Amino acid sequence: MRLQPVLAGIVTALVGFSSAFAVVLTGLRAAGADERQAASGLLVLCLTCGLVTLALGLHHRIPISIAWSTPGAALLISTGPPPGGFPAAAGAFLVCGALVVVAGLVPAVGRLIALIPVPIASAMLAGVLVELCIAPVRALAEIPVLAAPVIAVWALVGRFARTWAVPAALVVAAVAIALTGPGLGDVAITPALVWTTPTFDLATVVGVGIPLFLVTMASQNLPGAAVLAQYGYSAPMRPILTTTGLATIVSAPFGGHAVNLAAISAALVAGPDAHPDPRRRWVAAVTAGVGLAVLGLGAGLAAALLVLSPPVLIEAVAGLALLGALAGALSSAVSSPDRREAAATTFVVTAAGVGFLGIGAAFWGLLAGVGVSLLHRRRAPADAVTSPR
Repeated sequence: MRLQPVLAGIVTALVGFSSAFAVVLTGLRAAGADERQAASGLLVLCLTCGLVTLALGLHHRIPISIAWSTPGAALLISTGPPPGGFPAAAGAFLVCGALVVVAGLVPAVGRLIALIPVPIASAMLAGVLVELCIAPVRALAEIPVLAAPVIAVWALVGRFARTWAVPAALVVAAVAIALTGPGLGDVAITPALVWTTPTFDLATVVGVGIPLFLVTMASQNLPGAAVLAQYGYSAPMRPILTTTGLATIVSAPFGGHAVNLAAISAALVAGPDAHPDPRRRWVAAVTAGVGLAVLGLGAGLAAALLVLSPPVLIEAVAGLALLGALAGALSSAVSSPDRREAAATTFVVTAAGVGFLGIGAAFWGLLAGVGVSLLHRRRAPADAVTSPR
């Protein structure tokens, strides 16, 4: 019984890392990072997430689990390389971290974010995720011999142990790459922190930094707090936001895009499977944080796997990992009949992936959805007057 929370923490670290590191690496590469910068980003995220989890868990004695923003990494994939390259992306990451700190220190900022209708925020997230989630289909068409076993294993394992479905698919993909790829050769597998001096480009800040902040808040921090509340814990949001925001600022020059409260893996350490006694579950969270930091030492090997594989194969694994998030976002987007048209507008504009004035599609999708929502709100009183009684 004493080892139960430790084992739960180890499982959480393994599942969290293996299920999402491909999304992070693909996102950083899409934002302009080279192999070394992407590996550095994954390493610094593992280290900072682990340290923040350790600090918050020991101080508050509740199962606070800290992770990277997987939807945020998907946003980077959909946005593509910014005009200023990866230094501009690092600047956007830094701005995102600063905004999270402000949200923690100034409650009015959090209330302002809450004014964005949930269906519209969810539709933006769905639009960001959809392109990556169709990657398994593209992989099946382009490289069926490699993709078919990956998808089949994901489906079969998911039938009996959903938590392990993506890790199992990743193992199959790694084996396929090892059997058909060129081998490691001169590819560096030792991870190292690589400094990238951030630059601040207005279009990148607006098109990447602000949507990254909104996606992180809406799809990670708020759901993570809700998961903790579901198991009877009151999340101390002010220290969580300020600490994760500062961690993001520190991580940004080394390639880390966003550190935040875990949502997907939070239930693994906060639920009864971690320990029957709620007062002991913080041990699972702390163990998961330490485990994630240790797994970060494999960032170089993970980046090498990305380099050696057909791009669509790793994207397929990432897409499989995000199918659940896409389903949840779509469900939330259409949950309110009054906002379905606005949510559909947000989804379409975001999914189109077309930027204007150098600003990415996620920002315009959010703006379009809010605009349609406001137009419909203004029209509602007139409809009520002219409608027959």
